[in-house]
Amino acid sequence: MRIRHTPGRLTPLLAATVGLVAAGAFTVPGAASAAAPSWSASQLAQVDQAVAASGVDGIAWRVESGRVVVTADETVSAAEMATIRKSAGSNSGAIRIDRARGTFRPLLSAGDAIYGGGYRCSLGFNVVKGSTYYFLTAGHCGDVANTWYTNSSHTTLIGPTIGSSFPGNDYALVRYDNTSLTHPGGYTAANAFVGEAVKRTGSTTGTHSGTVTALNVTVRYVGSGTVKGMIQTTVCAEPGDSGGPLYDGTKALGITSGGSGNCQSGGTTFYQPVPEAANKYGVTVY
Repeated sequence: MRIRHTPGRLTPLLAATVGLVAAGAFTVPGAASAAAPSWSASQLAQVDQAVAASGVDGIAWRVESGRVVVTADETVSAAEMATIRKSAGSNSGAIRIDRARGTFRPLLSAGDAIYGGGYRCSLGFNVVKGSTYYFLTAGHCGDVANTWYTNSSHTTLIGPTIGSSFPGNDYALVRYDNTSLTHPGGYTAANAFVGEAVKRTGSTTGTHSGTVTALNVTVRYVGSGTVKGMIQTTVCAEPGDSGGPLYDGTKALGITSGGSGNCQSGGTTFYQPVPEAANKYGVTVY
């Protein structure tokens, strides 16, 4: 489910849905050169670290095709973009900056989903370990509630948060303690690939489609910390969709983390890969 959150610049998306159930970009050119320079793996690693140390919020970045590609939301000023380049020193030419409409933020909201700690989030994927059933959701959801319910009045118990990781990662594990609740499956954990057509379901906006645009992305949410190893997509999402599933057919790919934009104008959204979360807790997506 998603939790209501006042938009910052880059923020996670919190919301919840019981059961299984982002913005256009343009390139800001760097200095023109007669021949494109070649950057070594060591230089790219240094630039990656420099971007992380720049202190600028509202950005996502990854190493791709011999460059460090930075996506900046619309709250990042020209001065801050200059700061990002300056942080890389003589290797600043290795940076490519793209722009995204909207604000990267966690998506928090109230509504028909999973509820806990005064927040709403979306259920991601059902998982099992031995004979015990659980579900995965976003870590920034797990951090705000010890116990989850199917309704906002907290009268129908689901169960407790067993583990949670955010920032750094963005996944949490919740156990089903209410045996009267069903927990359907039909999915298998899988790794996403760039160009893959995907769908995302959340308690606020339902199901929407898009494409995977990048892997292993680092995102710094405004006021909420930094997450690494994210899947970047063009699928829209809004507050309340946090924790919901990203999938391709029966392949369980990701857990909704955060992003920018909305489902009217579009957006950029980031997802915690499912295989990492499942491996962390020793559970199996089913």
